[in-house]
Amino acid sequence: MTGRSPGSTSGGRRPDPAQPLAERMRPRTLDEVVGQDHLLGAGGPLRVLLEAGSVPSMVFWGPPGVGKTTLARLLAQYSDAEFLTLSAVLAGVKDIREAVAHAQALRQGLAPRRTVLSIDEIHRFNKSQQDALLPYVEDGTITLIGATTENPSFELNAALLSRLRVFVLRGLDETAIRDLLVRALSDAERGLGLAADALPARWLDRIAEAADGDARRSLVLLETAVELGRAEAGRDDQVLDKLIGRGLRRFDKGGENFYDQISALHKSVRGSDPDAALYWFARMLDGGVDAAYLARRITRMAIEDIGLADPRAQRLCLDGWDTYERLGSPEGELALAIAVVYLACAPKSNAVYSGYNAARALVEQTGTLEVPMHIRNAPTRLMKDLGYGQGYRYDHDEAGAVAAGQQFLPDRLLGTELYAPVPRGLEIKIGERLAQLRAARKTR
Repeated sequence: MTGRSPGSTSGGRRPDPAQPLAERMRPRTLDEVVGQDHLLGAGGPLRVLLEAGSVPSMVFWGPPGVGKTTLARLLAQYSDAEFLTLSAVLAGVKDIREAVAHAQALRQGLAPRRTVLSIDEIHRFNKSQQDALLPYVEDGTITLIGATTENPSFELNAALLSRLRVFVLRGLDETAIRDLLVRALSDAERGLGLAADALPARWLDRIAEAADGDARRSLVLLETAVELGRAEAGRDDQVLDKLIGRGLRRFDKGGENFYDQISALHKSVRGSDPDAALYWFARMLDGGVDAAYLARRITRMAIEDIGLADPRAQRLCLDGWDTYERLGSPEGELALAIAVVYLACAPKSNAVYSGYNAARALVEQTGTLEVPMHIRNAPTRLMKDLGYGQGYRYDHDEAGAVAAGQQFLPDRLLGTELYAPVPRGLEIKIGERLAQLRAARKTR
């Protein structure tokens, strides 16, 4: 556990040049924070709270390198409070108790003070660790400031989450990151102390793009770019290419990005947008998602959203899945891409999916209804004598292979219609045929 007084965050000591550039350039005031205008701009909810001297318990949720920890540290300046920090990666219940004891002592002292407890990676605390915070957040012993890259709805228990305000931080845009790079390049006190043209402007643009919204990553790239630029002859763009290498996108195979992107892929297919569907398919592969998982989800899309409007879609997905299993990556991924595009362009119908769900609900609601006697199985003499199968008409012996008026549903459900084909694709013809069948069934 570390402590810090409010004044120690505002400067006064020259930063240690051995610190990474990203740490030296950490903002000391709200005005030095780049991006997050939706929270910190004029009239932004967080700025209004802080300037009013109100620092409630809260959690900052956002991707890496967007200022979550920085904002937590800055809060001490606006709350006239003792500032304590914990990392959920290393801390346990014992550390929480020590922090609470320290906060209680300050609260009961001759000059009572509030305590702000900042917890990085708070989603890594288990349920018992989170529960240990509850009573002290509730009674105001500590003001809790959490920081997390994961969705608080899933990672924080409901009791703790209900006591926190959630502020969502966004990835920084390239303009904000470029401003930060220029500041870090020329800042003589904390930055690199170089002339504004120490690096070509196009290099700064490339670094801002490659950072992918992560301020910390951009400063790491900048620091390394300067060193490479000094070591290599001239300012050949190949030097920067060596540094940046293959661009990295934010992705977590078990987290929020994963579920957001599979949702985007599914909804792009459902919305008949093959371009968007291909994009999200490629994004997920780029993030390291198992193509076999995508094959399963793509097949589900064919079943759920296309169904009988184009029965070939399901077969094409299964063929693509089989092709991937035979060829592996990357060749087999093209077979899945074919399936994705076909699904997006195919006519859509969820009629069978909806009908199946309606049938399941009907089964739950109506209980154990008896099978009509005439369509029961009658393998024994006794069952035949009891009337099982009596009166059944063999449809193939009837005109049009339909025994008009024959009943198949239980008496209580006569007239129930669960499947409603849509006027798209093959279901146009299915709908026409079904209308004839239903009319014949009503004939007595």
